[in-house]
Amino acid sequence: MGEAGTTPEHASAQTQTKRPPPSAKTIKRAGMVLGVVLTLSAFALGAGFLWFASKVPEAEVSLDRNADGIVVLTGGSARITDAVELLASGRGKRLLISGVNRTTNSIELARLVPEYQKMFSCCVDLDYSAVNTIGNAVETRRWAREHRFHSLVVVTSSYHMPRAMTELAHQLPDVTLIPFPVVPEKRRGEPWWSSVATTKVMILEYLKYLVVVVRTRLDPGATEIAARHSDVRS
Repeated sequence: MGEAGTTPEHASAQTQTKRPPPSAKTIKRAGMVLGVVLTLSAFALGAGFLWFASKVPEAEVSLDRNADGIVVLTGGSARITDAVELLASGRGKRLLISGVNRTTNSIELARLVPEYQKMFSCCVDLDYSAVNTIGNAVETRRWAREHRFHSLVVVTSSYHMPRAMTELAHQLPDVTLIPFPVVPEKRRGEPWWSSVATTKVMILEYLKYLVVVVRTRLDPGATEIAARHSDVRS
């Protein structure tokens, strides 16, 4: 029973207010634990970035196999040129150019590869819907299913390839994806750390890649919804 004139609630409140503050030793221990956690997190991010950077090629690759189709994610004229050349060489039956600006038409794109202009009238499809990498993957899935393709050559920039492949694999788990990374002129023959601008691009792509990995594993149902509502072009 509490003291006379003191309710149980009042006694409980008094007990709570009389708790001693954390000791200096406890605070120091908590600070050390936090420091260790932050250090390990920073180390993990750094190690992950180095792994990511090692996976980004610095030189062009050559394909040793064909696929049913080819998809190129817009973002540079070199990507489209390489993709059309792959199509002309028989590496795929059709080509999807995903993420085309709504003010651009096939005639303008054909001018990038004048020697292959005829390919645009028979074997090239344009996607105007995608505005980011998620959208690219969603539209590629629709296109691949429409044509019943089971294998695709994926053309995009080298630093964008890990994220693009993750998005596409999430949307097309039953389709074989063959990467064809396009190395930007500034990166050819030069390590990424030799340029501040390239380093920034690599770090940003790494962070985006981590977000994609987490999102596709934890919230797979939100992918198409995000593609419809996002207006940030990658």
